[in-house]
Amino acid sequence: MPLRVGFDLDGTVADMYTALHKEALTLFGEEVLAQSDYKKAPPSPDGAEADTGEPEDSTGALAMEELHLTARQQMQLWDHVKKIENFWTTLPELEPGIIARIAKTAMERRWEIIFLTTRPSTAGELTQLQSQRWLDAHGFRYPSVMVVQRSRGKIADALQLDAFVDDRPENCLDIAVESKAKVILVWHGHMKDVPAGARRLGVRPVQTISEALGLLEQLDDVRKKPGLLRSLKRVLGQEPSGS
Repeated sequence: MPLRVGFDLDGTVADMYTALHKEALTLFGEEVLAQSDYKKAPPSPDGAEADTGEPEDSTGALAMEELHLTARQQMQLWDHVKKIENFWTTLPELEPGIIARIAKTAMERRWEIIFLTTRPSTAGELTQLQSQRWLDAHGFRYPSVMVVQRSRGKIADALQLDAFVDDRPENCLDIAVESKAKVILVWHGHMKDVPAGARRLGVRPVQTISEALGLLEQLDDVRKKPGLLRSLKRVLGQEPSGS
């Protein structure tokens, strides 16, 4: 059976922060950004504030927080972004060449890759098609993309994924609880700050997608060897708390 792997897009392989920062500069100017202050929970891309203080697209929340915009400025920025023709095709990769590397590895090892995203709609083509064009332009031909709003854990379970790579701890916890997929968290901060709950549930934190790919290759290898359960725990099991 081929390894079935799910990948998040924004904050995992696509650099949404850089794209939002560029548009914020266009909209507010460098002086306004320098003086701005992040004062309250960011609104969601559709303009509604969630009870959790984060938008439906939680990667967007992280990007907005890093910009240190006020709630009003964040709303203005999202309204601006939604009017940009095919905005989702303009993002850079988080690691140059990583999409082509994922594609190459998947082809060589005969993996099935599915990309999941909660991106909101913008002007131009459908979000799904924009995302597919972006992946194709960076070296992944015929990508499978799902634009979702529901629990990623339930989706991972329904798709019978073997592994999932995401940059948001809450998504990783959901997947770890609701599915049998091995979960890899791409953590952009200090490793000592990885939520303890993620480690307890066996979520494996890494700092780069390249490192995540290495773990997926190991997972693929041990699936073909005796003593599978023990090997899986060693490769993608819980790390010591001091690591």
